[in-house]
Amino acid sequence: MPKKNDAPASFENALSELEQIVTRLESGDLPLEQALNEFEQGVQLARQGQKKLQQAEQRVQILLADNEEAPLTPFTPDTE
Repeated sequence: MPKKNDAPASFENALSELEQIVTRLESGDLPLEQALNEFEQGVQLARQGQKKLQQAEQRVQILLADNEEAPLTPFTPDTE
């Protein structure tokens, strides 16, 4: 598998790629060097994902801080 130097385009892509890496590592069929490379890439993806989640959480906190008196309602994606 070629090593990717570019960051995944989205959180979802990073998560999907991380899941694939975990599957390959769990198979136990990789040579040690390749397993180490996969593990390293997985750690990088996990860190990127964590950073994106933290950024999203910060955005939510900022949005909620704009009007502390605004009532919170459950999100229902089917209603428009």
